[in-house]
Amino acid sequence: MKQVVQNYKSGELALLDVPVPGCKPDGVLVRSAFSLISTGTELMKVSEAGMSMLGKARSRPDQVAKVVQSVATNGVPATYRKVMGKLDSYTPLGYSLCGVVEQVGSGIDDVKVGDLVACAGNEHALHAELNWVPKNLYAPVPDGLAPRHAAFGTVGSIAMQGVRRGEPQLGEVALVIGLGLIGQLVVQLLAASGVRVVGVDPDPVRCELAERLGAAACGDPASAAVEVAVAELTGGHGVDQVYLAAGGGSNQPVELAARLSRDRGRVVDIGKCRLDLPWNAYYEKELDVRFSRSYGPGRYDPEYELEGRDYPIGYVRWTERRNLACFLDLVARGSVDVEPLVSHIADFDDAVETYQRLKDGELKAVAVLFRYPGQTQEAEPPAVAVPAVPRGARASAPARPAKAPVRLAFVGAGNYATSMLLPHLAQREGVALSTVVTTTALSAANAQRKFGFAEATTDLDAVLGDKSIDAVFVVTRHSSHAELTRRALLAGKAVFVEKPLALTEDELAGVLAAVEESGNDRLQVGFNRRFAPLLQEARQRFGSRSGPASLRYLVNAGRLQHGSWYLQQGAEGSRFAGEGGHFIDTASWLLQADPVSVYAVAASGNEDLQVVLRYPDGSTATISYVTTGSAGFPKETLDLVADGKVLRLDDFVRAAVYDGSRKRWVSSRLPKARDKGQSAELAAFVKAVRTGGPMPVPLESLVATTAATLAVQTGLAGGAPVTLARAR
Repeated sequence: MKQVVQNYKSGELALLDVPVPGCKPDGVLVRSAFSLISTGTELMKVSEAGMSMLGKARSRPDQVAKVVQSVATNGVPATYRKVMGKLDSYTPLGYSLCGVVEQVGSGIDDVKVGDLVACAGNEHALHAELNWVPKNLYAPVPDGLAPRHAAFGTVGSIAMQGVRRGEPQLGEVALVIGLGLIGQLVVQLLAASGVRVVGVDPDPVRCELAERLGAAACGDPASAAVEVAVAELTGGHGVDQVYLAAGGGSNQPVELAARLSRDRGRVVDIGKCRLDLPWNAYYEKELDVRFSRSYGPGRYDPEYELEGRDYPIGYVRWTERRNLACFLDLVARGSVDVEPLVSHIADFDDAVETYQRLKDGELKAVAVLFRYPGQTQEAEPPAVAVPAVPRGARASAPARPAKAPVRLAFVGAGNYATSMLLPHLAQREGVALSTVVTTTALSAANAQRKFGFAEATTDLDAVLGDKSIDAVFVVTRHSSHAELTRRALLAGKAVFVEKPLALTEDELAGVLAAVEESGNDRLQVGFNRRFAPLLQEARQRFGSRSGPASLRYLVNAGRLQHGSWYLQQGAEGSRFAGEGGHFIDTASWLLQADPVSVYAVAASGNEDLQVVLRYPDGSTATISYVTTGSAGFPKETLDLVADGKVLRLDDFVRAAVYDGSRKRWVSSRLPKARDKGQSAELAAFVKAVRTGGPMPVPLESLVATTAATLAVQTGLAGGAPVTLARAR
């Protein structure tokens, strides 16, 4: 593999062929996708390497002191050999990257091969094609976050730790001195914390960028504009915090910090600048000077970084790894925007040339990324495949004897199964609840007692092998749906699986492979809203249309309770991936077609989504999925507009159809009678199983809806419309 290295004695930079690192226990082997050049720290190292020996000594007095001590202890010849040997060796560069897990070491259970992770560490997140990264120096990348943005994780953690050391409070005013990469991130983190920020940098371009990213005002340290802005924002008292994110040998930053701080203000050193503190100025204001140590607690502790020994969260809330994960989450939710910081993306093969251009000043940049082989130079128009339904699968099954009950098995007996499905089935004529399967014996026993299952078990294989069972209901957590559906289809069962059918394209392909292998397409996904009596009547009253339609669907989803497994996005997919298929299916059913493209955008700082679906005849459906609305507002409202007509649905309680200038039809129900179609859907499924007729929803439609739901995450990651490419 290739790795960027530098000889500190000669200053030579090289892209060297080196052996692939081994995958040791308690860590993962990561193939780099993007790595970030720190235009501050790394360029300082590159510049120092090009100095004379005297220049090197002047720039690193701490190392000179070590050499003097070694001479006193070991003598001149031995010290000379030791120093020259160290200088005349290749050393690595880099400490912030994003890549794909290629191999998992023993003791690792939070990621798997193929997962995207952000990595940290100047010994583990190097500019190299492959890196071994210990457990506490990587974090999984949230769904939808682009790899090039996740590569900012380490520098983001450095900025975040600096902000934490400043202990900002809502409404305070902060001064950020130095608006390079770290300074720009500090500005955004402070702004996201409710702090007003004044930035200082001699580069007007960087000042303008910081203002775009949230700073109230920015200016040259020598200009009066900075002092005026501080006076106006603080009423003349001075700023509450100063963050030193500048480098170089000037003492101007610490002097400016003292001048513009309020009495007993806080000064946090994040960068590497000169710190000759003017005693009188700092003493008279009793300024609190703090240092921020890199990524956070755990840094430089080998037991934490190399052996994976975490600090208890009750004692150390924000460690290196927790800072890394927190920063990635902020970027994924739009609270921090790193895209404007990307000045240049270079192919990894051009690494040496890129460093040289940065060193010579030819390439002026805030942040530069290396793109590794396998990453496309320009973003391809994103697409999600809509797999073809296998030919030869049977569309119906042999009819059962008229008086024989349909025997059902349930895999899972959680809240949805016991509140929304089983009550409709327990008393239904012609249905026999045969077996309930759960992972814990007690939950199976509870379901058996409440709903009258003949048997309760934890043995899924026994159920799938029981030829007397006609249909299997899969009502487990989202991550297991596709695999359980696949197994049940291969066992020859009709399957009712709660949404979603699949969380990835590979999972969807696996389900269809089972259909093809078994010839069994007896599948229904729990998209119940198309079966709601009120909506069905409304569509009938609306009638046919001749032109394209516009549909607006507002889903006031609300916030989840703390601890809900829906929040486990790494394992169970995003919240929209879990339930968004409901709304896409409803729109497609009303428009009588499957979508051909999806465009999705997320609101900054929360889970709110806007999803626009386009259909073959030019119709569009906009799904507004929001979590920040009022709990008193209806959960679902829908409007369908076409040919001078409007269909209005209010939370499955009221519906109306308008034609021309009048309201042609209106119907309403008591709120307690809200019916979202579960009973009718189950009746249709049981009838199909009993009679051998077609499933209630064509398999092609279920596949198209699932693919469109998956395309939402693809669209969020790429920021562009996603084509739904149908296989032929």
